[in-house]
Amino acid sequence: MFGIHDLLLFVAAGLLLNITPGPDTLYIAGRSTAQGWRAGAAAALGVGAGCLIHTTAAAIGLSALLAASTEAFTVVKIVGAAYLAYVGMGLILSSGAARSGAEPRRQPPLSLRKAFVQGCLTNALNPKVALFFLAFLPQFVNPEAPSKALAFLLLGAIFNLIGTAWNLGVAVFTARLAQGFRRRGRWLAWFNRCVGAVFVYIGVRLAFIRSV
Repeated sequence: MFGIHDLLLFVAAGLLLNITPGPDTLYIAGRSTAQGWRAGAAAALGVGAGCLIHTTAAAIGLSALLAASTEAFTVVKIVGAAYLAYVGMGLILSSGAARSGAEPRRQPPLSLRKAFVQGCLTNALNPKVALFFLAFLPQFVNPEAPSKALAFLLLGAIFNLIGTAWNLGVAVFTARLAQGFRRRGRWLAWFNRCVGAVFVYIGVRLAFIRSV
């Protein structure tokens, strides 16, 4: 169909790839523990929107341009690294100074719209995700397919549907888990600090990766 082959294998691989923890999962978990499942769900939908951007870019060839152009890759890499570090610092600072037996002090919580936008940009500004789609999707498209762009979009939609369903589950699960520790404000504060620190680390690492 549409030049796609081994669709069941693609679905299985997509499921395994989506359930592997990464920056997107950490961001969603951080938002859910800090602000509840609605903020986590908004972040998950934002990540899905970022995934759609990469799928569309791969379909029309922008990802290939990004992979081939050192200058373009470097610009996106630096912007993405800076943004990941910014989000990480935001999570660290939002934890505030925790008090034993009380809620940690926090900065004003993000609106659902901002949580969505941050989730989208966290995914969309990561050039490694663009290169992943460029390398992964063509393996399941027949080289002689009449419309490779349509096949790319369909595969990307399936991958994104699986990922969004999983991420929404992560948002609900981590929000409920956080409720069990609601009286342990110190634990929640340190969890968000750890998530933020991982984001800063990922941003620093991203700044030093090279185009392939």
